[in-house]
Amino acid sequence: MKVVQINAVYGFSSTGRTTRELHEYLLNEAIDSYVFCANTIKQEDKVFLIGDEWDHKIHSLKSHLFGLQGYFSKGSTLKMIEKLDTIQPEVVILRNLHSNYVNVPLLLNYLALKNIATIIVLHDVWPFTGLCCHYTEDNCYKWQTHCSHCPIRHKYNDSWLFDRSSKIFDDKLRLFQMNKRLGVVGVSNWVTNEASQSPIFSKAKKITRIYNWIDHNVFLPKETQTLRQKLGLSKNDFIVLGIAQRWSISKGYAEYVELAKNCKEIKIILVGKNDDTSELPLNMLIIPPTNSAEELASFYSMADVFLNFSIQETFGKVTAEALSCGTPVIAYNSTANPELCGEGCGYVIDERTWKATLPYIKEVQKTGKESYTDKCVDFARSQFSKEKNIKQYLDLFNRL
Repeated sequence: MKVVQINAVYGFSSTGRTTRELHEYLLNEAIDSYVFCANTIKQEDKVFLIGDEWDHKIHSLKSHLFGLQGYFSKGSTLKMIEKLDTIQPEVVILRNLHSNYVNVPLLLNYLALKNIATIIVLHDVWPFTGLCCHYTEDNCYKWQTHCSHCPIRHKYNDSWLFDRSSKIFDDKLRLFQMNKRLGVVGVSNWVTNEASQSPIFSKAKKITRIYNWIDHNVFLPKETQTLRQKLGLSKNDFIVLGIAQRWSISKGYAEYVELAKNCKEIKIILVGKNDDTSELPLNMLIIPPTNSAEELASFYSMADVFLNFSIQETFGKVTAEALSCGTPVIAYNSTANPELCGEGCGYVIDERTWKATLPYIKEVQKTGKESYTDKCVDFARSQFSKEKNIKQYLDLFNRL
């Protein structure tokens, strides 16, 4: 069997690591695996770059001008299609396509006409909307019928001049429905249920949930006294951790700041890119993003509690990774958050304010992280098993 994955990144960020891990697994199982991506940490065998930096920048500019994300990079997409013709894959897995690197209509049309089994993985909701990657925060559900007059066209891939959400929705509807061997994978029960309500996927051969997996050989409880010393933290400091690729209002950045200001007895550490230049509370520390899974595992293990203020999570891999490292989670009762926090693994709270988290932070302080660790690890290993979840993909390959 020949399998191709197409994703914006390879080897870094959550989807890039997932892409690499599946690629390596397939190769180890003697399955012919290939990856096409826009960015990678290093070039590897059977991993091909789509376009270059200038192509991506031109695509981005045109996308902002004309309001059409994923409609440019025609030349580089045709080169990829030429390679696909040579490879002749039985299965193509589509991941994040909305990063200014691939001509989506051209690609989807090719896959349909060649009758290639195609799996679209919902790392966000962009595949079944006219524009956005998330809609929960803005309470917009036009995608259930037909996107048009997008109320947030300046939020995701800011469309400077035109609202093309109606055209994009119509094109996705037509192109995805052309594919007679389409599988849709939601990475949580929540996003799978949302996708099942989309007219775009109404003719999909299979819509199923397969959780993202965690590499439990990397994400496991670790000794972290060295890291504490490096960051100037004592062994008695109670650490609240948050991790994101980039910090923003939707990721709850302002809530962490308020929590730090009002709870000086705890230390708050955020890992991720932060554009806010205002002065931080003395008990708050921001660490630049890292592409090292080993380093991330050390941060998770060092924390006494992982706090997820996000209200828009199709999965929330940071939550699953924290659990795998034995750290309890406190998260808002929104989107996929509740299903990732198993019984005894932390707390899901209905009120979306930093104040509402205080009793649960105090509870973890009182009982100690150790009283949660075994349940967190057991839950993560049972739900986010790499071996088990990849086998679900292999089953889906065969069904399609």
